[in-house]
Amino acid sequence: MPAAELPFTADEYERRLGLVRAAMAQAGLDALFVEDPANMAWLTGYDGWSFYVHQGLVVTPGHDPVWWGRRMDANGARRTSWLGEDSIRPYDDGYVQSDERHPMQHLAGLLSDLGLGRGCIGVEMENYYFSAKAYVTLRDSLPHADLQDATGLINWQRVQKSDQEIALMRKAARISEKIVTGAVARARPGLAKNELVAEIWRDALIGVDGVWGDYPAIVPMCPSGADASAPHLTWNGAPLEAGQCTFFELAGVCRRYHVPLCRTVWLGHPPDEVRRAEEALVEGLDAGIEAARAGNRAGDVARALGDMLKRAGIERAARCGYSIGLAYPPDWGERTVSLRPEDDTILRPGMTFHFMPGLWMDGWGLEMTESILIRPEGPAETFCNLPRKLFVKP
Repeated sequence: MPAAELPFTADEYERRLGLVRAAMAQAGLDALFVEDPANMAWLTGYDGWSFYVHQGLVVTPGHDPVWWGRRMDANGARRTSWLGEDSIRPYDDGYVQSDERHPMQHLAGLLSDLGLGRGCIGVEMENYYFSAKAYVTLRDSLPHADLQDATGLINWQRVQKSDQEIALMRKAARISEKIVTGAVARARPGLAKNELVAEIWRDALIGVDGVWGDYPAIVPMCPSGADASAPHLTWNGAPLEAGQCTFFELAGVCRRYHVPLCRTVWLGHPPDEVRRAEEALVEGLDAGIEAARAGNRAGDVARALGDMLKRAGIERAARCGYSIGLAYPPDWGERTVSLRPEDDTILRPGMTFHFMPGLWMDGWGLEMTESILIRPEGPAETFCNLPRKLFVKP
């Protein structure tokens, strides 16, 4: 079965593999076990909702990566990745959710067959998809191997996007504009929140101008009123009410590449404190984007924002952004660079961030964000083109 159309060229995948192998050599690794589905997709194109069971890639210096996963998902590897048949090594379904055996026992056998039973093997320890039991079982099943923490090794190779990746993010941005604009336009008192979210999903998946929308790593977050004081609430069946705000934290997605975009709508007349916060947030976004230049540091963006908020008497302790790109649930961040004062990462062209200075106050919340691209010269480019303001619907 030939693979379906891959999102990138063979040269692009080869470039990525070269970056990872160079990082492995620097870390002294004989092999790297990759269980993060975003990293699996970035290296091989593999794309399936199979990350609820153990799966991964074994990356070595001299051979193609080996896909390892549940046998019923092996055809998915054949259909969505560039790997050949010799590189697909599934395990039997008897290992799935069993009290008698664990998939890591099978992986240990595979690693031994590959001559790595005494090797130095990197594993992504701080990872949603690699459990404590998985680590202990793999360690006990490979008593002569040296398991090293390789958390983030691939993620850090992903922070500077290629032209091909940026092209997909530009497509995702058009979907982001559509879904946020649609959500704001539909919001009205009496409309049930679940009905509004149903239309958001419809817009997101239909896409724009023939570009179909992929599923997001995070479901729509759109709390209203006092619930908007919490950043990570989703929706319910309650109607929207006059005199309340609702923020929409959404992302258009194209071939797993995310471009988050947030805006807030107020039904009625917002109080003065909300208007003052809106003004400070717009000024902070402008200042942060101006500071987001190649050669500056991630912390410079956070400090530029913080200075504007402090002038307005607003204290904000959380980080204000993070690296974005290819992602799977439960998070659309890359878990590398954070936009916060203590992060000294030097900004380089091709880096992409969700600049996310949300305000979650006592009884209300205000989110106004931009996904940005660091350019070779000048301030960052915003992927989306939507007015930076609180949308008021009297």
